[in-house]
Amino acid sequence: MQQPLAFRMRPQRIEEVLGQEHLVAPGKIIHRMVVAKRLTSMILYGPPGTGKTSIASAIAGSTQYAFRTLNAATDGKKELEIVVEEARMSGTVILLLDEIHRLNKVKQDFLLPHLENGRIILIGATTENPYIAINPAIRSRVQIFEVKPLAPSDMVIGLRRALADRDKGMGQYPVDITEEVLAHFASVTNGDIRSALNALELAVLSTAAGEDGRITITQEIAEECLQRKRLTHDKDGDAHYDVISAFQKSIRGSDVDAAMYYLAVLLEAGELVIACRRLLVTAYEDIGLGNPGAMERTVAAVQAAEQLGLPEARIPLAYAVTELALSPKSNTSYRAINEAMADVQQGNVGAVPDHLRDAHYSGAKQLGRGTDYQYPHHHPNHWVAQQYLPDNLVDRRYFRPEPTGKFEEALKQYYERIKPSSSH
Repeated sequence: MQQPLAFRMRPQRIEEVLGQEHLVAPGKIIHRMVVAKRLTSMILYGPPGTGKTSIASAIAGSTQYAFRTLNAATDGKKELEIVVEEARMSGTVILLLDEIHRLNKVKQDFLLPHLENGRIILIGATTENPYIAINPAIRSRVQIFEVKPLAPSDMVIGLRRALADRDKGMGQYPVDITEEVLAHFASVTNGDIRSALNALELAVLSTAAGEDGRITITQEIAEECLQRKRLTHDKDGDAHYDVISAFQKSIRGSDVDAAMYYLAVLLEAGELVIACRRLLVTAYEDIGLGNPGAMERTVAAVQAAEQLGLPEARIPLAYAVTELALSPKSNTSYRAINEAMADVQQGNVGAVPDHLRDAHYSGAKQLGRGTDYQYPHHHPNHWVAQQYLPDNLVDRRYFRPEPTGKFEEALKQYYERIKPSSSH
């Protein structure tokens, strides 16, 4: 049985990896590891189809180490034992462990000693945030690298490479395809090269040749194979980003009808991930303290959408769009953190006051650390006047409320009651 095109086109050398220049370009960390043949175990995390397995395959091919693939969810300790035994017999083995966030304690405990002695070079792959989903015992023994969605230009390179390759790709087929149709395969798959390659293979194999013996892949064929229509855009892709911008600005402007339209455009183009991310940003940037409950409900709606997938994902997202668009708006927290970060980035920083410094170590008292700190819960209303900002920033105000709802109005009243005396 022939393997899928995406599998056949996996890179054999680090130079063949698409995108991920921040990791594999000459002089970058993984490229340096490969050139020096000084590999360390690592976790690659990012969305599906962005090249995690490809990077592992390319590392193995470039270093000539044995390469084995297991799945943490479906393969057991026995399969790990086989890989370890191979490493004992033949030397270093690179083990790609897919879905590493599903690794249980039994398999983890078996694997750890072999990571430490260097016999196994582990490359874990996951779509989950490893700082949340991966056990600290594993995390402390690996480098963590984020793999990002491929840019459309990188996707087109991969598609053209597959069309030209006579050995592993589709080069034996006489295919005619325009730049616009190639761009469609690249743009609507959200940086997922696996989906794009497999859809391209389906298009080529399922399309009959014309009278001239050529296989012509049209826009309609591409849409049918991808099950996604083209999001109208110019050749530079500006309209794609215009829709995303208009989506957030419509919610910010309380136009629920326009926001719903732009959500529909994004979802019809298959942009579920982008729609979810933009909703989360909008909830915290533009609604914020105007309706804190809406932020929580938006997170829940996004989580539901991610679990449901399209087309059902549209239902919780539409709920979130409606509430966000019709909620009071507040960007005071957004502006406050921007101003605080601007101070830090410009070097406008100061020492932590002595009474706030850590006092949980021997000798702290002698250094005056924490000795004058007043515990607010020991005072009426659980508040006491004392200085928290550094001396040079003692009168700095980042939070400047402009309430549009009852919640922020209450915060404003409390803030203005305590702030004049809180820096004494």
